Formats: sequence, structure tokens, C-alpha cells
Amino acid sequence: MTEPTPKPVRPAMREFPLTRLLPNMLTMMSLFGGLTAVRFAMQERWEAAALAIVIASVFDVLDGRVARMLGATSKFGAELDSLADLTSFGVAPALVLYLWNLQNSASGLAWTAVLIFAACSALRLARFNTMLDDVDAPKWTKGYFTGVPAPAGAGLALMPLFFFLEFGESLRMAPVLLSIWMILSGGLMVSRIPTLAMKNRRVAPIFVMPIMAAVCFIGVNLFTNTWLTLSALSVVYFLMIPLGWVSYRRREKKERKGTAA
Repeated sequence: MTEPTPKPVRPAMREFPLTRLLPNMLTMMSLFGGLTAVRFAMQERWEAAALAIVIASVFDVLDGRVARMLGATSKFGAELDSLADLTSFGVAPALVLYLWNLQNSASGLAWTAVLIFAACSALRLARFNTMLDDVDAPKWTKGYFTGVPAPAGAGLALMPLFFFLEFGESLRMAPVLLSIWMILSGGLMVSRIPTLAMKNRRVAPIFVMPIMAAVCFIGVNLFTNTWLTLSALSVVYFLMIPLGWVSYRRREKKERKGTAA
């Protein structure tokens, strides 16, 4: 009499703490914000569309911070974050701007700008993912991004819409100029220009209170003068791009001198 074949033992499903899922939930909220922005744009609700992308950027900032705080960083989370960023800060802003001020343009440049901006966002995110595995990069370079990050690139591209929402038709950008601005914003994302990254920077104790006061001032104005504040922040960030490049070159020069000594 033959013995019955033993049933294969299935590996036990490993349980995860609910807190480990929180970063991915925040990432999904960022994705939903970008998709909802496109829906609002199709309804010509420009304020809601712009706000949806701004809210998506807030969730994008939070998911990484929360993942590091909880020790819940993972390759899956990084890939999900990149896919969400491409949707919310590459495809969504391009479509919102197209529906706002480009769809009636007779020039083929309008749709070309949409395609270029989305493609630049995808390339920028792909490059960022590959650079995460670069273990040979000096530690000080973590204080800089290579090119403009995708959320900041979306903010720059949306700057004409912010001005329009604050000042009205008098500052509606011509379709050709808006197309060129979108291409420029996309180019900054894929450029090799070093830009400042705040997450790894330290400040002297004397600057803590002024920085906190400035953040509170900006936060209050985001609620009371939303579009003026977003316009100002976009302009300030654009003007800070050369500052990041100068800071990087100085640090690079300093490190070279230290190595040579």
C-alpha cells in the first residue's frame, strides 16, 4: 500500500505592521491628487485643479519623511513614488495647462510642449532612481539634486496659471510663450544643474527661530493669499536655481582642495 503524498507546506504569510503601509497610502493620495487635477481641468475649475497638484506635492513630501521616520523605506515604495510623481507632476500639470490655455492654439508647438514636459519628467525620475544606487558619490552631494525635482518642475510650469488666478486675464500668458515656458521647465528637470535639497541640510541654532517664523508666515499666507503666495514661491525658487549651482561649485572646489592637501 502506497503512502499518501504529503501536501506541500505553504510558507506562512508574513504580517506587516499597519504603520509600514502608511507611506504607500500617502503616495497613493499624491497620485489621486494629480488625477483629480485633470478632472477639475476638464470641468474648467482652474483653482481646484491647481490646488489638487499643490496638495499632491504635500503628500509627496510627507510619504518620504514618514517612511524614513518609521523605518519603512523599500524598493517597492520608491518605485511606486516615482510612478505617482510622473502622473501628478509630469502628466497632470501638462494636461492642466493644455486644457487651460493651449488647446485652442493653432500652433503645433502647444501639444509638443505637453509631450516634452511629460517626457522630461519621466527621464528625470528614471535618472533619480538610477542615482540612488550610486554608492561612490561623496556624501556631501546628497545636499543637492541633479536638475529640478519633479514637484518643483510642476510648480515652475504652473507659475503662469498661478499668476492668472491672482491677477486675472491681464496676465494670461500667450499660448506660444506658455509652450516655451513648459519646454524650459521640462529642460530644467533633465538638466545637470545642481539644485539645493533641503532634507539633508543643517542650520545654525541662531537661524532656527527666523526660519520657523518664515515658515509660519508662508503657511498663513497660503490660506489667506493662496495664489499670490504660490506665485511668489515659484519665482523665488526659480531665482534660487543659480544659487544652488554656485553653492555646488564652491563646495566641489573646497573638497578638491581638501583632497589635494
